[in-house]
Amino acid sequence: MSAPPPLPGFLAALASPLDRYGYAAVAVLIMVEDFGVPAPGETVLIAAAVYAGTGRLNIVAVGVIAVIAAIIGDNIGYAIGRYGGRALILRYGRYVRLTSERLAKAEGFFSRHGGKIVVVARFIEGLRQLNGIIAGMGDMRWPRFLAFNTLGAALWVGVWASLGYLTGNHIATIYTYATRYSLYLLIAAAAVIAVLIARAVIRRR
Repeated sequence: MSAPPPLPGFLAALASPLDRYGYAAVAVLIMVEDFGVPAPGETVLIAAAVYAGTGRLNIVAVGVIAVIAAIIGDNIGYAIGRYGGRALILRYGRYVRLTSERLAKAEGFFSRHGGKIVVVARFIEGLRQLNGIIAGMGDMRWPRFLAFNTLGAALWVGVWASLGYLTGNHIATIYTYATRYSLYLLIAAAAVIAVLIARAVIRRR
C-alpha cells in the first residue's frame, strides 16, 4: 500500500482526521454540513478520494458512505425546517452562522427555481448547507424532496470523488498549476460575467 501524498493547500487540514478516523470522518463531516453546521464536507470528500487514488482508502466505500451521509444530513435539515420553522432556525441559527439575510437569499433562489434547485444546490456553497432546511420550510413534499436530493447527492459525490480519485498521486502538481494560473482564470471569469451583464442590459433596453 503506497503512502498517501501530502495534501496541499486547503486540503492539508483534512489529513489528520482522515488518517485517524478514515471513513468515519467522511461520514460525519458531510452529514453535519448538510444540515447547516459549518464543516468541510466537500473538502473531506475530495481529500478522501485523493487518498483512495493512492490505495489508502477504497473509492467505492468513500462514494457510498458520502452519498448516504449527504442524504441523511439533508433529511435532518428537512425535518428541522419542516417541524422547527423559521422562528427556531433564526433563534439558534446564529450559532452556526445562519443569519436572516443568508436564509432570505437562499429562500429567494429556491423559490425561483423550484424542485430542480434541490439537485443543483449540491454544487453551490451556501445552498448546499441550507437545501434541506429551506425545502422543509417551504412544505415541499418529502417523497419529492427525497428523490431530487438522492439524485443531487449521487451526482455531487460522483463528480468530486472521481476528480479526487483520478488526481491521486498527482494532486500536489495539479494544485501547484491551479494556484499559479488561478489569477488568469479569475480574470477570464470576470470578463465572461461582464459580457453576460452587458448583453442582458442591452437586451433590456
